[in-house]
Amino acid sequence: MTKSWYTLKRPAARVVVLDPDGQIFMINGRDPADASKPHWWEIPGGGIDPGESSEDACRRELVEEAGITDVEIGPCVWVQHVEFDFGGIHFDSDERIHVAWAKERADYRPQGLEALEAMAFLGARWWPLDELLTESFPTLPERLREFLPALVAGDLPEEPIDIAPRP
Repeated sequence: MTKSWYTLKRPAARVVVLDPDGQIFMINGRDPADASKPHWWEIPGGGIDPGESSEDACRRELVEEAGITDVEIGPCVWVQHVEFDFGGIHFDSDERIHVAWAKERADYRPQGLEALEAMAFLGARWWPLDELLTESFPTLPERLREFLPALVAGDLPEEPIDIAPRP
């Protein structure tokens, strides 16, 4: 297990991208600095740049991490505060998580991965909800499976729901 040398405290944005059939786009990842961690599947996202809205950060991250451009970014549906170690860095993030609807099921074609992401990302795919719910691999957000069915059904919360990991 590696030790993190510093903490990166940041606001972040993530996005649940759904295709017309209700499938969710997810990226398969691993920690290149810690081979003892299991691989996981995550929704796209990352830090919010200074002066950038969370919606704009979602749009930018989708292009950089997935190559997905033809989406309608919807409201922030979830929030969470998370701390985690990745790539030798301790992240302390306040995340705003939006829902988005892709016009079609786009292929995975990242267009601007940072070096750490290029080492971490193993591929991506669109997951049918029922298949994702029967799997047991870790997901980011950690409680994705708990809250995703409502989004796929079109039941968006009036105010963002706190989905932070349970202690």
